[in-house]
Parts: sequence; C-alpha cells; structure tokens
Amino acid sequence: MAADLGPNAHLIGVAGSRDRLNTPALLLDLDALERNIAAMAAFARAHGVALRPHSKTHKSVEIARRQIAAGAVGICCATLGEAEVIAGAGIPGVLITSPVVQPDKVARLIALNAKAEGLMVVADDPANVSALAAAAAAAGRPLTVIVDVEVGSRRTGVQSAQAATALARQIADNESLRFGGIQGYAGNLQHKYDYAERKALSDEMTAWLRQVADALAAEGLPPAIVAGAGTGTHELDARAGLMTDLEVGSYAVMDVDYDAVALREDDARPFEDALFVRASVVSATHDDFAVTDAGLKAFATDAPSPPRIARGAPEGSTYGFAGDEHGRVFYPAAAEGTGPRLAIGDAVECVTPHCDPTVNLYDHYHVVRGDTLVEIWPVDARGRR
Repeated sequence: MAADLGPNAHLIGVAGSRDRLNTPALLLDLDALERNIAAMAAFARAHGVALRPHSKTHKSVEIARRQIAAGAVGICCATLGEAEVIAGAGIPGVLITSPVVQPDKVARLIALNAKAEGLMVVADDPANVSALAAAAAAAGRPLTVIVDVEVGSRRTGVQSAQAATALARQIADNESLRFGGIQGYAGNLQHKYDYAERKALSDEMTAWLRQVADALAAEGLPPAIVAGAGTGTHELDARAGLMTDLEVGSYAVMDVDYDAVALREDDARPFEDALFVRASVVSATHDDFAVTDAGLKAFATDAPSPPRIARGAPEGSTYGFAGDEHGRVFYPAAAEGTGPRLAIGDAVECVTPHCDPTVNLYDHYHVVRGDTLVEIWPVDARGRR
C-alpha cells in the first residue's frame, strides 16, 4: 500500500507548488539542507574528527542517509525507538545516547543488536550493565557499551573518574559486552550565545573529560571513542583535540535560538536556516495584525524567542501566538495605521524557535527547491521512544 503523504502529495513536482501548500506545513529547504550537511562534513574532515550526527533533530531516515553519504561514521539516536527506526532502515553505526534500562526495552535493544551493524548504547550504572550483559549473552551476540560521563548537564552520566573506570572494567571483563569508549555531552553549553563565555565553560568541561579518559588509559582501558559535542560547541570540541566523534544535530536545519549563538570564532553563522513552518492568513479584520492557522500546536514553544518570519510578511513584522490553532503577524507600522497589510489566503514562513521538538509535531517534511515542492519525506521516528 502506498504511503499516505498527506493533502499536498498532488503538488509534488508542480511549478510554484510551494505557494499552494495546505497549511500549517513543515517545510525543508533542500538546497540549504544539502549545504549544511556538506559544510559540517567538510569541517569534520578538516579537523580530523569523526561525525556521528544526532537524529533527534530530524528523525528522518532520508536525512540520516544523506549524512552518511557525506562521510558520517554513524548516527546518534536519543531513544531506543528512534534507533529501531534509523538502524532498522540499515543505517550503520547507531549510538543510542541515553541509557536503556527497562527489561522490555533491553529485550528490544538486544533484538535490534542482532540485525544492526555497529549498534552502541550508553550506560552509567553497574546494574544496567549487568542486565545488558545477561541479555546479550543469552542472545549470543556481543553489545558495545559506551560509558556515559556527567559533564555539567545534570542529566545522565557517572560522577567521577573512579566510577567511569569501574564501569568500563565491568564492561570490558564481560564476554558478552564490548567497551566502546566514553560519552560526555554538555547540553548545558550548546546555547550559550557568547563565544568567549561558551569557550571558557567548554574548556572546563574538556579538562574534566580528559581526566576521565586519562584515568581509563592508566587502567589499560583507553577509550577508542570519546563522543560528545553539539552544534553549539562543535568548533570548540574539535579544536580541543579530545573528542573523536561529534554528536551534532541542529546544524542540519537550524532554528531561531541557534541563529543567536556565535558558533565559531571567525564565523558566527556557518549554517543556514533550512526548516520553516508555513502558515496561511485566515483572518485579516484587525488593523495591527493578521491571524494565521499556525499556533501553539504548530511550533515548539520552549525556546526563549518566538518564531521568526522569514518570508511572506511586510518587512519588520513579528510573529506571536493566539492560541492552540492560531498565530498573529504583527505589522511594524501598526501604531501609525499605515503600511502594507496581509489578506486572507496570504502565507508566511517562519523559522522555528526550537527545531527538534517542532519536527516532532509533524508527520511529514515538505521538501522544496525554490518555489517547487519536490518531495514529501516522512518524519520516520516521530514520537518513537
């Protein structure tokens, strides 16, 4: 049975179809996406680090395949459910970046390990490692485990070099497991807007993670993989020379909050906005704003900034929310009652405040080149836990 691509499927390949889409629609600018993927791949090659992009941003098999084709050694997944989709599609080198602990989930993990090339998972607890070892032994196929290290996010991870060494030894001494290395993801640093502030904090994180790596090496357990980094710290982590794998995600599509981050010392914005929500004006009765069909259910709202209008509205217009199903386009000249106005049926396109959870609100990407809808891709791992 053919996949249901939604109400815009008939517009694929039709010239000018970008302006005819049923809305709200999640738009992906394919030219910008391709340039972003190529730019990060080139950066990784130039700095001698491996790229293992995080699919929690895009949740897409097609985008993961394009990242692998550009030179990535594998793909990260935040959840087992995402990994079942991405690795299940034949994508190699998947690293699950959060612990898998429930018995039923461990069973699912072991089943996935039986067919997925190069599957890895993180752990930070001896009991979890024992459970993984027992399940892998029963299945007869070794599982690679990465020791997760707390580096400031106050989420998962062991708290000391001693605990990291003990856990790595437990993994390495078990015939059904393979010790793969360590992960230290500083999620708390990724959105520090100022480069100098972010660098100072990143230097502290790197020094701590290096202590862990040195302690492991002293015990005869040098970590082959030191994974971490994100879009916000990718340059700092590559230049520090400790990370082997960059777990970057948002760079592929970007968002309003990351656009405010000075990502590199000499180039604040090396990546382009590739992800948009397209909304249509459904009411134009007010002098100072128009009402659209894209409200709180169309955008993730956890970021500090609202959506940013990229296309379609009078210059200087801003976007705000008017409830679950509605948004407002505020005109810049509202106080004077002058200037251009939007009419019903007009459309605006907005950069999303936070790309990852916004993508998770949609079933499909509407993939455009210029003014034409060229493909519709499913958000394959949407809602997968």
